[in-house]
Amino acid sequence: MGPQHATKTARAAAPNKGGKPAKVTKKFIINASQPASDKIFDVSAFEKFLHDKIKVDNRVGNLGDVVQISQQGDGKIEVIAHTEFSGRYLKYLTKKFLKKQQLRDWLRVVSTGKGVYELRFFNVVNDADDDDDE
Repeated sequence: MGPQHATKTARAAAPNKGGKPAKVTKKFIINASQPASDKIFDVSAFEKFLHDKIKVDNRVGNLGDVVQISQQGDGKIEVIAHTEFSGRYLKYLTKKFLKKQQLRDWLRVVSTGKGVYELRFFNVVNDADDDDDE
């Protein structure tokens, strides 16, 4: 009975191998090309904001080579994380930046696919037809 018990605990401990988490690579893209083309959104300032604010192991400014942030062409920012990283956290930081820049009333963050977020304008319906009648 003793040897069976020992093999069960050995099998249960085998997958951990020292407690190191498995290598995870996640890629996120934030597409801000629409507001950037209208010159109301500064992509480089947003990139710097992400560099300054993203937390790794509960510490700001601890990116190292675990998280890479790069600008992709016209208004796209790519975030590559080699650790557990939430897309909702990226959305939260994007909304925080929009609020800081006072753009939150005009722009919204929409997920268009897995790991892809897009900044879109709110659909504003013009009531100019009603105002002309008065």
